[in-house]
Amino acid sequence: MRRLPVYILLDTSGSMRGEPIHSVNVGLQSMLSALRQDPYALESVHLSVITFDIQAKIYLPLTPLDQVQLPEIEVPSVGATFMGAALELLAEDVQKNIKKTTEEQKGDWRPLLFLMTDGSPSDVYAYQQIIPTIQQLNFATIVACAAGPKAKTEALQQLTNQVVVLDSMDSSSFASFFKWVSASVVAGSSSAGVVDAIELPPPPSEIQLVL
Repeated sequence: MRRLPVYILLDTSGSMRGEPIHSVNVGLQSMLSALRQDPYALESVHLSVITFDIQAKIYLPLTPLDQVQLPEIEVPSVGATFMGAALELLAEDVQKNIKKTTEEQKGDWRPLLFLMTDGSPSDVYAYQQIIPTIQQLNFATIVACAAGPKAKTEALQQLTNQVVVLDSMDSSSFASFFKWVSASVVAGSSSAGVVDAIELPPPPSEIQLVL
């Protein structure tokens, strides 16, 4: 069975403490339940979550959707935003785990990447160094979300031309974002065999595309 790998990179730096990370946890759970109701997604989606604060870690390795168990994500009391380190982890994981198409076998579908931050990378040099590698990894779509008033879009725009902004960091904004992510994944899983690039559904009103 060909997999559709979906990577979610989440900022868990100190500024996400309290309501923001609670809202993210709730949003992730509702995204999971929405995806599990879709037969295409259930068959093909493998989900991975990478968190980044003072360090980057694979919070959930690539796991079939029906087996995903997501414990509550915790946030350290302080902490930088090592986004470059998170992208390095992501690149390693994709290079190691995504099956390429060969003459003998069909590989995985092109992976999807959703990144969410409420700031900008602390490790700017590492971040800029890893971007060309990420862009060569053949993602079907890369969406970066700048959440809240302090989030900067400039760095995200170096990574992808699909940058969205969440003005507030309350639970309804995060819920809308994750609902939109799940709709995008469903679009990807049902069209995976047909197209190479994925048409993202229009974002809800709480989410602005940066053009």
